[in-house]
Amino acid sequence: MEPAAVTERLLNKTVLITGATGFIAKLLVEKILRLQPQVKRLYLLVRAGDQVSAQKRVESEIQQLQIFESLREKYQAHFSSWFWSKVYPVAGDVSVKTLGIGNAVLAEDMVKETNIVIHMAATVNFRERYDTALAINTMGVKHVMEFASRCAKLDLVLLASTAIVNLGKGIMLEKPLHQYRSYDGQSDLDISEEMAFAEAKLKELVCSNASEDTIRRTMKKIGVQRARKFGWANAYAFTKAMGEMLAYEHRSRLPVVIIRPTATISTWKEPFPGWIEGVNTIDIWVTNYGKGHMKFLVGDITRTVDIVPADIVVNAMLCIVSCHPQGSSDMIYHIGSSTRNPFKIHELIHVMCRYFSEKPYTNGKGDVVMVKPPNVEAAMDSFYELMDIHYKVPLQDMLRHELSTAIDHNRYNQLKTEYNLTVTVAETYWPMALFKGRFDDSNMQRLIMMMDEKDRELIPCDTKFINWEKYLMETHIPGVMEYESRAAARARL
Repeated sequence: MEPAAVTERLLNKTVLITGATGFIAKLLVEKILRLQPQVKRLYLLVRAGDQVSAQKRVESEIQQLQIFESLREKYQAHFSSWFWSKVYPVAGDVSVKTLGIGNAVLAEDMVKETNIVIHMAATVNFRERYDTALAINTMGVKHVMEFASRCAKLDLVLLASTAIVNLGKGIMLEKPLHQYRSYDGQSDLDISEEMAFAEAKLKELVCSNASEDTIRRTMKKIGVQRARKFGWANAYAFTKAMGEMLAYEHRSRLPVVIIRPTATISTWKEPFPGWIEGVNTIDIWVTNYGKGHMKFLVGDITRTVDIVPADIVVNAMLCIVSCHPQGSSDMIYHIGSSTRNPFKIHELIHVMCRYFSEKPYTNGKGDVVMVKPPNVEAAMDSFYELMDIHYKVPLQDMLRHELSTAIDHNRYNQLKTEYNLTVTVAETYWPMALFKGRFDDSNMQRLIMMMDEKDRELIPCDTKFINWEKYLMETHIPGVMEYESRAAARARL
């Protein structure tokens, strides 16, 4: 494709979006509809048993969201009919061949009509079961590529990956990983063998009559073990990396490109500031610290924490759709901030402390939670020593002296819960929190330079202009704490 205005690129186009009920995908749907009302059709692939269920999911989890308020105001009473004239829910599952689309006529229509495939379906749980992560993050790519290869009018396949597939040292380039090799390229990596390994382990557990809980915990542990064996931080990064490798296979036959966002957080500006769903990445620290649940963190405060607002990620995706040159050897784009606008971990800690000192959290009992600056350790060994001193030894002492009163039991349970949470977060996120590198974004910057001034205003995707402290203090942390409050209220119903 030659560079074109983003609205022109989407005019009368049919777009397939997988994982449409995900956080970023919802924002992408809204932005496309707002940016180009004359897009022909958005096929939204969602996990559902049938078309009726798929439509209900899209209605409740997408159409009714607050992010569509500006479109509701624009179309007034006609919003619903206009929305459904553009959006077509599809019941499916990327972990299944043919994307699990049971309606053969619909599948054939999609093959005939689809111009752009945006594959976003994924499990983003760092501690996911290995079999589940393989099925969705790895085999899902294979099935999407097989579907795309049948599309007669295909312009582009955009695969949403993650920057943490490439966590080395120094500058992480926008380059493919070693094809079917370990992260360091020193040993073979056979995806079919990994699938067979996971299936065999699962079968072994089932045949031994293991409980569901044992199966779940064992398959999660295996995911970490396999990831570390081949040089990745966790099952999420490992299975996404293998998905990229499957996509590389098709680059000579299909117009495949990959976007690797860094840690994605709430919206900066669009459709309004501070919208978020879920608590991930830095928000695991933010929310648990603010609630007084986490007093110890693992991280190198001198290093950069690479974060990017969700609307910047969406705009970068649309920039790629609009400007990626046909036949280009560049197929990978980083979207983040560590190169353009670095933000250090010590600055994040400062903002967290400042925010919760000015606006302390009030818990469900109505108690105001006052927090002190967290203790941040730059190595796991020293972190574990602190865990022994502050948690394991006191917990053992409490047990030795017996828990004679309700207060004793409550204190013990609170301390044990705090310990388990702190250790789990540290063990899950230390590869990112101790990461000694930054992500090059030269390919992304070249695309931005190809856009005209109007498109740079319509789809701004340069993190250079973000004032991190202002954004986090006034927009992001209030947004994520409001989300947490809503989630807690729903849980009490």
